[in-house]
Amino acid sequence: MTDETDATHAPSLPTQYAPGEVEDRLYRRWIAAGYFEADPKSGKSPFSIVIPPPNVTGALHLGHAFGHTIKDALTRRARMQGREALWLPGMDHAGIATQTQVERHLATTEGKSRHDLSREEFVQRVWDWKNEYGGQILGQMRRLGDSVDWSRERFTMDAGLSRAVGTIFKRLFDDGLIYQAERIINWCPRCQTALSDIEVEHRDDEGELVSIRYGDGDSSIVVATTRAETMLGDTGVAVHPGDERYRHLIGQTIELPLTGRRIPVVADEHVDPEFGSGAVKVTPAHDPNDFEIGQRHDLPAMVIMDERAIITTHGPFEGLDRFEARPAVVAALRQQGRIVDETRPYVHAVGHCSRCDTIVEPRLSQQWFVKVESLATAAGDAVRDGRVRLHPPEMATRYFDWVDNMHDWCISRQLWWGHRIPVWYGPNGEVVCVGPDEEPPTGEGWYQDPDVLDTWFSSALWPFSTLGWPDDTEDLRAFYPTSVMVTGYDILFFWVVRMMMFGLYAMADRGPAESVPFRDVVLHGLVRDKHGKKMSKSRGNAVDPLDWMETYGSDALRFTLARGANPGTDVPIGEDWVQGSRNFCNKVWNATRFALMNGAKVDPALTGGESSGPLPAAERLTTADRWILSRLNRVVADVDAAYEEFHFARVCDILYHFAWDELFDWYVELSKTPLQHGGAEAETTRAVLGHVLDVTLRLLHPVIPFVTEELWLGLTHQESITVAPWPHAENGLAAAEAEDTIGELQTVVTEIRRFRSEQGLKPGQRVPARLHFDRPLLSGFEEHIRNLTRLIEPADGFASSAALDVAGVRVELDLSDAVDFAAERKRLEKDLAEAEKRKTSAESQLANSAFTSKAPETVVENVRARLAESEAEISRISNQLAALPQS
Repeated sequence: MTDETDATHAPSLPTQYAPGEVEDRLYRRWIAAGYFEADPKSGKSPFSIVIPPPNVTGALHLGHAFGHTIKDALTRRARMQGREALWLPGMDHAGIATQTQVERHLATTEGKSRHDLSREEFVQRVWDWKNEYGGQILGQMRRLGDSVDWSRERFTMDAGLSRAVGTIFKRLFDDGLIYQAERIINWCPRCQTALSDIEVEHRDDEGELVSIRYGDGDSSIVVATTRAETMLGDTGVAVHPGDERYRHLIGQTIELPLTGRRIPVVADEHVDPEFGSGAVKVTPAHDPNDFEIGQRHDLPAMVIMDERAIITTHGPFEGLDRFEARPAVVAALRQQGRIVDETRPYVHAVGHCSRCDTIVEPRLSQQWFVKVESLATAAGDAVRDGRVRLHPPEMATRYFDWVDNMHDWCISRQLWWGHRIPVWYGPNGEVVCVGPDEEPPTGEGWYQDPDVLDTWFSSALWPFSTLGWPDDTEDLRAFYPTSVMVTGYDILFFWVVRMMMFGLYAMADRGPAESVPFRDVVLHGLVRDKHGKKMSKSRGNAVDPLDWMETYGSDALRFTLARGANPGTDVPIGEDWVQGSRNFCNKVWNATRFALMNGAKVDPALTGGESSGPLPAAERLTTADRWILSRLNRVVADVDAAYEEFHFARVCDILYHFAWDELFDWYVELSKTPLQHGGAEAETTRAVLGHVLDVTLRLLHPVIPFVTEELWLGLTHQESITVAPWPHAENGLAAAEAEDTIGELQTVVTEIRRFRSEQGLKPGQRVPARLHFDRPLLSGFEEHIRNLTRLIEPADGFASSAALDVAGVRVELDLSDAVDFAAERKRLEKDLAEAEKRKTSAESQLANSAFTSKAPETVVENVRARLAESEAEISRISNQLAALPQS
């Protein structure tokens, strides 16, 4: 055992918990000991989870911290349950994000663009950038306490995963599930690439809605558009087949303004006759819905912009950027008298590139696609038949809406960084897909497709490619299917569904039950500020979690996030909540320190079993001992049930209220009396206190690992709480009678404290009192009641000046030396007069029919509430006055 470990086991604890002095030391110790490394040969029941790979360009944000806290809690608990727990880390190469970052770096440092380099030179620059600047989030994960197996760290562009990508592409291609076609895709004119749906952020922008008249007289039709420049590429006008206004025009042609072309009027069920004029312009090359209409009616697709969104059609608008062409086209139409109406500002949803914020342009382009119909059907069936369970279950409806109506997936990207599409073209039109273990064709005229694959293509393989697929590895046999996937509900469609499709396809030889990528999918919400607003730099409410961890400790941030993790709902968070969690960690620290200072201990030889070891004989246990053990037993069962439902907020609330309200505020206080007396009763209390703290720390450990490790080492002098056994509920510890008795004791103490406060007594002020017990069980707690309520034994000359009855206990107090009764009566009479004045005012308002009939209901309700409050105040003050002795 090293000196560092010996020092960690020192029984004395500092007066205050200092996370900064503990966290790094403990994490390095865990790593050195290999606690997080999984052994596929152990024979233990496996538990496996893969990290949603963060972008290599990314830094830890609150969303990461939230998801990682949940995953780490599940993994740590499984490890303590004796399972072979693997949490596998890694990063995504993030094609667009990384290429953009490196291009920006290249421009800033060398004044060059990527086109000043060869493709191979640029890709090498990206690798150099990744090695020097990328992956900072991995170090930040250590700061958070992630118990990942760093020996298995993967990267979506490493050799093994690249081989997996090439293998599945080849299989899909050979099975006819990958094809090339010309379709409408999301295009970023700045990044010069197609985008996936998740790479497009839709938000409301102000624009202009322009209504344009096509044709003349009875043959004219009015259409409306927010993108007037696209009318240059119109090849038709569509109306609903049942719209009587346009029935005479269906099959005819009308003149398209500014172009001299005539375009047909077609009838299509897609058109809503109730919306606008009931007619829509059809631009098949620049709108996905128009493309479908064009396909149904054999309308040509005219591309009027290049890849930079510059107008390419011959005429006065050629060479203009799309945003320059828009007002120019409107002006030309206005000059011809073709503008029927203009609405500005017109607010509508516009797609923006998530990487550079450029407005996305729908564009007809030759791309590679995955045919998803059979794959999506399999993904839907796996949830319908229960092989994969979604949490919360109501997410299933959204899941089925997506997989049952999924469009073919565009997988090609016009980038240089990424997995290059393994297709070669020959000089005579040959198309050859080459697997990773095959040699590509060579010779004059052969070349590889220049595009790379969508980042989501490689991340869809993550649950099995990271375990060694396509090889039959020990890791793959032991840890696939993975146990649970934890991720935000916002990428249910974009990532979870794709992992489902590829896992079921690639691992089909294992059979239906074993081919799924995971058994459970836990969908958590998004982190928002304490007002429920989305965090962003522009709003000024974004938070760097590292700042909060530096100030309050990692455990405080983790506990705050986990305590807000209600299934499927967003998580509001504010700094004051993290402060509250810091206070809870300090409370755990101080209570354990008190116990250690008073001799609480756990037998070191017994902590390796299912519990802390045998407790003192039942006859030696006090009612308070039986109560706390019974409550602890119930808490263990409730925490397990909440974990099984993936209800992390409930786990934290159960443990918070038990630890703070019951263990620390009641049992620790109740333990002070026997500890002061010494003897056998004190030894029993020390044993029970040590046991309850041991179990409580182990229950808390998955969520707040650092402070619990430091305390548990001092309490037990054992190896590490990370490999300590998970507690389990025991049949013989339930004690309903003890719980009822302590419940009554709590009521008595609480009411006496409230009475003292109402009488104006200071918290520490000691007051003579007599206690009379109707229930024998409570009479045994007289000393505890006196200690907890600052009531001392009466001396000679005791004169009862106030009394109260609560839960079978009569308390008579001598307040003669504690309260100036004349001054107290004067104060209370003044408060009573003010309360009666408020009551009279409220009654007068409510008696006025003009007020009650004309004022808003919320205002009337507020007056009724004030009346009820004043009546309650009058009753309370009157009771206090009645309790005062007559002078």
